This record gives sequence, C-alpha cells and structure tokens, in this order.
Amino acid sequence: MSVSAPPEEVLDVLRRQDPQIADVLLGEARRQAETLQLIAAENFTSPAVLATLGSPLANKYAEGYPGARHHGGCEYADAAERIAVERATALFGADHANLQPHSGSSAVLAAYAALLRPGDTVLAMGLEHGGHLTHGSPANFSGRWFDFVPYGVDAETGLIDYEQVAALARHHRPTAIVCGSISYPRHPDYALFRAVADEVGAYLIADAAHPIGLVAGGAAPNPVPYADVVCATTHKVLRGPRGGMLLCRAELAERVDRAVFPFTQGGAQMHTIAAKAVALGEASTPAFTAYAHRVVEHARVLAAALAAEGFALTTGGTDTHLITADPAPLGVDGRTARARLSAAGLVLDTCALPHGDGRGIRLGTAAVTTQGMGAPEMAGIAALFTAALRDEPEETARVRAEVRQLTRSFPPYGR
Repeated sequence: MSVSAPPEEVLDVLRRQDPQIADVLLGEARRQAETLQLIAAENFTSPAVLATLGSPLANKYAEGYPGARHHGGCEYADAAERIAVERATALFGADHANLQPHSGSSAVLAAYAALLRPGDTVLAMGLEHGGHLTHGSPANFSGRWFDFVPYGVDAETGLIDYEQVAALARHHRPTAIVCGSISYPRHPDYALFRAVADEVGAYLIADAAHPIGLVAGGAAPNPVPYADVVCATTHKVLRGPRGGMLLCRAELAERVDRAVFPFTQGGAQMHTIAAKAVALGEASTPAFTAYAHRVVEHARVLAAALAAEGFALTTGGTDTHLITADPAPLGVDGRTARARLSAAGLVLDTCALPHGDGRGIRLGTAAVTTQGMGAPEMAGIAALFTAALRDEPEETARVRAEVRQLTRSFPPYGR
C-alpha cells in the first residue's frame, strides 16, 4: 500500500469546488490513520481498488448483463464484468458468479428471490445467536415475507446445535436452510447442513459474507461444493470494494441472474464491479493466501490474550478473523465497553450474546493484519483493552497515545 490520504489531485479539485467534503475526506483519512480499525466487517482496500472505484466506469449505465445490455457503449463495461465473473468462478470453484449485488443484503435478497416464494418456511440462525437481519428479522424484508424458524447454539459450548438444526428441519420441512452468521467465530459444518437439506428436500443457502475472504485464501472451508447458492460480500477479509456477490450451480444461474436484474436491482455499478475484479485478482495470489492465514493466526492470538485479560470468549476462541466476547467479568457491558474503547482509539462493534440478556463485543483482525501488525501487536492490543475499560482519564489518554504510536508504526496506506 502506498497512499496515505485521498490523492492530491482529487483534493485540489474538491478544495476548490467543495471544501466541506474535502474536509470530510481528510477527517476520515485521519480517523482511519490514528485509530485501530477492529470492526470485523471492515478492511483497507488496495490503492488499485480505490483507483478503480474512481475510474470513468463510474459514469457508465449498464443495465443487464454482458452481451445483453439495455444501453449502448458497454463494450468496456462488458469486459470488466466478464473478467470479474471469470476470476470469481476460478477462485471459488463455482459454476457461475454474479457480481452485480450492491451489498451483502442485496445478494441475500436475490438468493431468496431466486429460490423462494413469499410465505415459504426458511430455517436460519436466530438473530440473538448471531444471525443477520436478512435471516428473519421482523424489521427486514426477510422477516416480513418469509416464515423463518430459528436455530441456535448450545448453551454450554456456544457451538451450533446441529441436533436442533436437524430436528427443526424434519419438523418444519423448510423450503431453504441458511447457514451463516455475523458473529459466530467457528466454521459451519457445510457437509452436515447439506445432508440435512437433502433429507428434507430444502435448498441450502450459505451466507458467507464474513468468511469468504478466508475461503479465497484457503484459510476456511469452501461452502461452494455444498450450497445451492452462496451469498457473500466483497469487502471484509476479501479486501475489495463494498458490495455483494453470488455463487451458484450452473442450473440455477439464470434464476439467480434474473433475481438480481431485473427483479431486485437496476443498473449495475460498473466501477464497483471493476474494483471487485481487481480485488479478486489480488485474492488469487500467494501473497493473499499468506495474508488470510495470518488473519486467522492473529485472531487466535488476540482471542487468547483477551481471555487472559479476563474477557469471556464465546465458543472459547475462534477459527476465523472474528472474535466475540463478553466483557462482563471486567465489570462492564458491551455497549459501555464499545464507548470506552472508542474514546481510547479502539474501534469495534457490539453483538448479541447467546443465552444472555446483555451484549458483548465483536472484533476482527483483518484490517490490522493488512496494516502489517503481527502476533506481538495483538497481545499488546488486548492489554490496551483492559486499560481503556478502567475509564480513568489518564489511562484513556495513555491508551490513545499508544494507539497513535502503533498506527504511526503500521500506517494503513504507506509511511
């Protein structure tokens, strides 16, 4: 990585035309450079991805698919999308890929539109156990249009209760089963989910928004051989632009494509699709494979260090980039912990705690690993957590100063 802020030529234009937004961009660049980005769903894209997002393809309207657009002048848009699709199918071993979804939620919506009808029964992880809003929240389209039956995790181990999954599937005979979570730090057993889905005649949808980057780097099991449709994001560990992606079997390709366009979306964001192609190309390299494995190694080191500091880890640890923990043993709840950590320059999220009334914290190691930090830094970050949670002004100031020193040593975009 080699840039530290928006390119000077961009800022020069903005300073003249819109100084307010120029200040916003500079402020965000400073925020990212001076605090630790530990949100599990965030990462730093490469300069090549950023440059592609600001490319002339941002001007192109390209409803439809390569070779069948509703607008003229799409020869280069077609080329970009074909490259993105080819790279995605090769990287994940999928028959077909659709790179047009604007987000992970858009990808899930399209998967449901391809396979389900309103009122169908769907089995998915309960929201309080780590399921996503698109897994049946009453505030989301999923909970309003479909009949969701939740499964959960074992109260003792924190691991998915596969006996419950099978029993619920046999009782409710769902049209589809969704495996995937936003705060489950272990690998799902895709083969077992496939067996349950086959037994009851259900589709299997894998929501791999979080682990797909690890899958690309060979650091997590691949859901593609097991799922009928895989929904994913292209940011997070994959280090691409914010957006969604669908992978599926050949016989579902047309249904999936039509569910994206024209059913749920209009014109594709071609600059984003081209940036997805760039990220997928980067993810196919040995350097990315090494990176993905470091992300997992660092998450395990950080999880162990947090446990040593007194945090209660859900499932006792992690197999991924993701850590979820209860700070209650340190005398605070998740929301209080997030606020105190943020004040000290440690940026993360809260999450639901299964079988509990409170909230925990959710963090990840993708961004700090991109910055070049290693295992020693992970142990140091855990110690900073404990100090920041004391909520003592002098300690908070000391932690923030240490965070700034750490980010100066490991800047997100070059020195």
